[in-house]
Amino acid sequence: MEEKFNFENLEVYQRSLRLSIEIIKTIKGFDYKYNRIRDQLIGAIISVPLNIAEGNGRKSAKDRINFCKIARSSGFECIPLISICLELELINKAKYDFWRTEVKEICGMISGLIRYNNSKA
Repeated sequence: MEEKFNFENLEVYQRSLRLSIEIIKTIKGFDYKYNRIRDQLIGAIISVPLNIAEGNGRKSAKDRINFCKIARSSGFECIPLISICLELELINKAKYDFWRTEVKEICGMISGLIRYNNSKA
């Protein structure tokens, strides 16, 4: 059996990775005139699990906190982007509600990681 990296066991990593994949699958077919929105949303959403993973590889709590803050900020960046997608009718309300809730919960979990690492700093 394949050995996992520590971060792969984190629920916040797993959820952010699943959400990233779902969003990319949904928006990859956007009309070319929405390329900027699509590319910005993909960049922001994949930054969340990427920074969780990268931060987990750091030795110091201060470095892990920094990467968690970047991941959380990327999550925050997704909120106006998915709002724009809804207003432009690129996604439906149910998809918007689900993505928004997931981003909010993931960001809350990242805040928990920050608090945990602050206690270790």
